[in-house]
Amino acid sequence: MIKILMVGMGGFAGSICRYIISDLSHRLFNDPFFPYGTIIVNVTGCFFIGLLGGLSETRQFFTPEIRALILIGFLGGFTTFSTFGYEIFTVARDGQFAAALINLLLHLILGFGSVWLGFSMSRLL
Repeated sequence: MIKILMVGMGGFAGSICRYIISDLSHRLFNDPFFPYGTIIVNVTGCFFIGLLGGLSETRQFFTPEIRALILIGFLGGFTTFSTFGYEIFTVARDGQFAAALINLLLHLILGFGSVWLGFSMSRLL
């Protein structure tokens, strides 16, 4: 039961952080045709899940409860792959196929690269 509460608290905080960062990014870039906020959140979340997951695996850095709070709860609430899928769908549906493809490729390449970078950095700590 404790782990469930930890995941819920982390998800709550992660979702709020996602909203704030996405909103700030939207205002900063002010481009209605490209979801900068989502890509910033996803790449950042991928980096931190790689870094913290690596520390957790190699150094037993977190208790199971803290792992649930941060990796499952916070980062699960913070990253936005459901939003990512919907945004790609709507951009493609609206005829912006090149923008949809660029968004898809950037998320995949930068997201995977950020997980690798974070995990690699965890080996140095």
